[in-house]
Amino acid sequence: MYQKDIECMEREALEALQLERMKALLHTVYNKVDTYKQKFDAIGFNPEEFNDLAQMSELPFTVKDDLRAAYPYKMFAAPRKDIVRVHSSSGTTGQISVVGYTQNDLDMWSDCVARALSAAGLSDEDIVQISYGYGLFTGGLGAHEGVQKLGATVIPASGGNTNRQVQLLRDFEVDALACTPSYALYVGETAKEQGVDLHSLPVRVGIFGAEPWTEAMRDQLENLFGIKAFDIYGLSEIMGPGVGYECECQNGLHINEDNFLIEIIDTETLQPVPDGEYGEVVFTTLTKEGIPLIRYRTRDVSRIIPESCLCGRTFKRLERITGRSDDMLIIRGVNVYPSQIESILLKMDKVAPHYQIILDKKGSMDTVEVRVELEPGVAFDEIREIQAITRSLHAAITSALAISIDVKVVQPKSLQRSQGKIARVIDLRSEKE
Repeated sequence: MYQKDIECMEREALEALQLERMKALLHTVYNKVDTYKQKFDAIGFNPEEFNDLAQMSELPFTVKDDLRAAYPYKMFAAPRKDIVRVHSSSGTTGQISVVGYTQNDLDMWSDCVARALSAAGLSDEDIVQISYGYGLFTGGLGAHEGVQKLGATVIPASGGNTNRQVQLLRDFEVDALACTPSYALYVGETAKEQGVDLHSLPVRVGIFGAEPWTEAMRDQLENLFGIKAFDIYGLSEIMGPGVGYECECQNGLHINEDNFLIEIIDTETLQPVPDGEYGEVVFTTLTKEGIPLIRYRTRDVSRIIPESCLCGRTFKRLERITGRSDDMLIIRGVNVYPSQIESILLKMDKVAPHYQIILDKKGSMDTVEVRVELEPGVAFDEIREIQAITRSLHAAITSALAISIDVKVVQPKSLQRSQGKIARVIDLRSEKE
């Protein structure tokens, strides 16, 4: 463990630390961030009256629109001269959210990432290739500084130029690859096309995050590369990668609770639910100086795993993110997440785990089509075989989701690849309104 005294802290001591930091945080945001002063005054909340973590449910939420309204710097709690770096969200769901970091924020962030890397079995003896994008996206630089903090060697490959990614993995004797799981799959495919035996390479660890991925995808990546694949969780509004991480047990994301207070709320009532029940993930940043957030609604759907972890860490564990509440599709009254379709495809023969969900309109009726790639080597011109594969896919999806969805099998490598977060859902309906 990178910081065993913190990661294995007794719960009573950890919660006392959280309360102390929460009290200080409430005073900071009330006095320095107009958004929070207005929110607190509107409900008659006085920071002086906060004396128990059980009072968290009395506090107002922060949502993405608060950050958009404050664009770019109005929610910063630190003077601009103390902000040493600015990142932003990807903007895939609207206007970007701007996040500022003080030097203390960056130090805390790199410690959190170093904990994640250490939990995956890495040390200062290892070489880590970072193939997350660098720039305003938090993935690249966040992982980069965590590798350096651990004392390991960083290869700042960034995203793209996939042929070169394979060359670096081979020639630089890389021990760990860090990128999105969908891009790792693309790197692996490219290596196979080049005749590279991935199992002969030194790489033994994958640090994959920035998008939801399934256990079936983990199996696919581990078998493809001959590695252990670890989930790393984060979001730019809260910090970036390293908010949570998997240990060697690969059974849930340990949340860095000395820095982030986690809640799960019912998406209808917005009230906290007991550990073990599913709901929306909500975070409060306990130590951030640049842009501290109170009860930020992430829209991610998961649950707290109530059992303790065999690794000995005492931080609460978040189950793998199944999807985002705003990614959920309601198809003929049934809730569907793209990750559910991914799980089905990864169990099927002769198709690749590359797919897109196309939402369209036929008259006044919404339509849904899943486009799935064939595996390389499967003859696309064999009509009977394509028809059989299509029928098999349709039956599997219908059985698993309890609804019928159109399926179209497409040629290998015909769907768009992504170096970062991949767009699984293409909504064409607005073009026809």
